[in-house]
Parts: sequence; structure tokens; C-alpha cells
Amino acid sequence: MRLDKYLKVSRLIKRRTLAKEVCDRGQVEVNGRVAKAGTDIKPGDIITVKFGSKTTKLEVSAVSENVPAKLAAGLYRVIEEKTT
Repeated sequence: MRLDKYLKVSRLIKRRTLAKEVCDRGQVEVNGRVAKAGTDIKPGDIITVKFGSKTTKLEVSAVSENVPAKLAAGLYRVIEEKTT
């Protein structure tokens, strides 16, 4: 699944267009490398998102095309959250 779509489906970022913009600005890393919106995401990947003054590091647990909002948090496990 594309990174921008994963960020939207997992409800980390509310809109896919915003997720794409954040990726294009270099604010998202996958496994320690700056990632583009089209980067392929799979379980086990480590994603770091720098959004505003907040940095969130998470591990991808599952990838699914459609997930109800109540189950979206089950797609990842938060490793670290920082506010600067």
C-alpha cells in the first residue's frame, strides 16, 4: 500500500492530499529514510512522521485497504511520541 494512503487509512493524517504534501516536504521517514508518497508500506516497517511540533515514531502492524475508525489504531504500534 502507498504511504500516503496508509497514513489516511490509519487515521494518522485525516486527508490523503495532506498526507501526500507532508511526504513531499520530507517530513516522513520509512525505516530511517525520507520517503515519498508512493513508497510501499508493509508490516514491520518503522514510520516517523514530523507534523507540526509533534514527532511520532510507529511500527506498522497491519496493512488494510478499508478499516473502520474504531479499528484504525490497530494498524500500528506507537514506539515514541515527542513534542518540540
